[in-house]
Amino acid sequence: MIANDPFARLPEVASFTVTSTTVTDGAVWPPEQHASGLPGGKDISPQLSWRGAPDGTRSYAVTVYDPDAPTGSGFWHWAVADIPATVTELPEGAGSDTGSGLPEGAFQLPNDTRSARYIGAAPPAGHGPHRYFIVVHALDVASIGIPADATPAVLGFTMAGRTLARAVLTVTAETPA
Repeated sequence: MIANDPFARLPEVASFTVTSTTVTDGAVWPPEQHASGLPGGKDISPQLSWRGAPDGTRSYAVTVYDPDAPTGSGFWHWAVADIPATVTELPEGAGSDTGSGLPEGAFQLPNDTRSARYIGAAPPAGHGPHRYFIVVHALDVASIGIPADATPAVLGFTMAGRTLARAVLTVTAETPA
C-alpha cells in the first residue's frame, strides 16, 4: 500500500488506462506548463486520453488531487463531472475559467481555492515532493447528480458507490526552499 494512498479506504474497482501528452506517469510535473503562482506557471490542465473503461460506463469524472498538501485533508486541484461516456479525451487547457475545452454537459466543480477551474501544482517551498493523482473515474450513471457548486469531496463521496473503474496517472512536483 502507498503511504497516504487516497484510494485505500474506497471500494476496490477495476482499472483502465489514461495517458497524456503533457505529463508522464511517475515523472515530475513540468512546472512551465502547470505550476500555479510560480515563475512561468500557467495553470493549464493536462491533456488526457483514456481507453478500456468497462461495459456499463455511462459517464466519466476527472479529478486532480494532492494528498501531500499540509492541510490535513489534501488539496483538490480540479474536478470535472458528467463527462459523457462517448468522450475519451480532454484537450490541454480544458480546465480554463470558461471550461470551453470540456464536452457539452460536463462541468467543473470549485477546487480548494473555490474556483471552478483547474489550478496547477504549487507545493509550499521547501515542503518536499508532492504527489498529484490525476484520475479518470468510469461511472455507472449518466449524471452524478450533484450541484455545480459542490466540493470535490462531495463528488468523491457520491462517486464511491457509482465507480466501475479508475484510470490513474501520478506525477510529482516540488518547490525548492
